[in-house]
Amino acid sequence: MIVELTVNGEPRVATVPGSVSLLTVLRDELALPGSKNACEQGECGSCSVLFDGELVCACLVMAADCDGSDVVTVEGIGTDEHLHPVQQAMLDAGAVQCGFCTPGFVVAAARLIETNPTPDAGDIREALAGNVCRCTGYGAILRALESLAKGAS
Repeated sequence: MIVELTVNGEPRVATVPGSVSLLTVLRDELALPGSKNACEQGECGSCSVLFDGELVCACLVMAADCDGSDVVTVEGIGTDEHLHPVQQAMLDAGAVQCGFCTPGFVVAAARLIETNPTPDAGDIREALAGNVCRCTGYGAILRALESLAKGAS
């Protein structure tokens, strides 16, 4: 099946069998490895992307259902030359260790900041609830986003 979609603002075309996930297409066919393949059950958030503006786990979205959709991956949030404020805040706070979960946190946090530029601690925790990290203990991630939110207010 041919699927036409917009990924990170660029029109893309992928040939997909009916039974593969959006995550597989992003990583294997479109060469966008930022979204990580971890649990494949929508439990860890490492593959989080924006799908038509909504935060989803790409491992749970069938690629065949993506025709005509708009997808934003971590590669579409900020650039090497100009980091997204979430990326910069996490870097400044040392909120990255192994980095495996980082793309999912960045996408989820960028969506939060887009919809609520001054979230409180509860808003941040709620927005990140679908993301699992085994290294940081979450403290640095939360501090980074709380600092970003304070700077926006």
